[in-house]
Amino acid sequence: MELLKERIVREGVNLGHGILKVDSFINHQVDPALMLAVGGALAARFAHLGANKIVTAEISGIAPALTTGLALGIPVVYARKTRPVTMHPNAMLASAPSHTKGVMTELMISPEYLGPRDHVLVIDDFLARGETIRALVHLIETAGATLVAIGAVIEKRFEGGRGSLADLNVPIETLAVITSMDNGRIILE
Repeated sequence: MELLKERIVREGVNLGHGILKVDSFINHQVDPALMLAVGGALAARFAHLGANKIVTAEISGIAPALTTGLALGIPVVYARKTRPVTMHPNAMLASAPSHTKGVMTELMISPEYLGPRDHVLVIDDFLARGETIRALVHLIETAGATLVAIGAVIEKRFEGGRGSLADLNVPIETLAVITSMDNGRIILE
């Protein structure tokens, strides 16, 4: 997706240690027109799979998941990071390390929104090491739902996430692939 790649080159900041700051259009400030294009592009890649739900992680995955859900006409369920008083007491839990926060993050989904009848597409902002996506897959499996595919806006291929998720045997699609962030640069495929 050329528009996305142009924004990464123009506005992305390499903070070192594999951290890419794209706060100006995805992670803090969201560009709605770009996210609509992202959602349309992801939906086009997965429309044939028959997903009836999208699962993502709070908070940065919500914008691309929402626009993908809008394009596919299916609901989006996001894994919460803090438990509100309204959440079902038997919420499903999984943990994943946060690369940007340096701590373990607990993810939770209420069983009333994800179950055995669901065919799930996972959408997230980044595919890096694959650990957040693996935690989301654990929640999907705990619910008895079926994972049909994984999509991400940006893939940091050099971190190995795609390979770490290969055992899931589902399609994995990303819209922009970064092959290196060495020496302060951002190299796109």
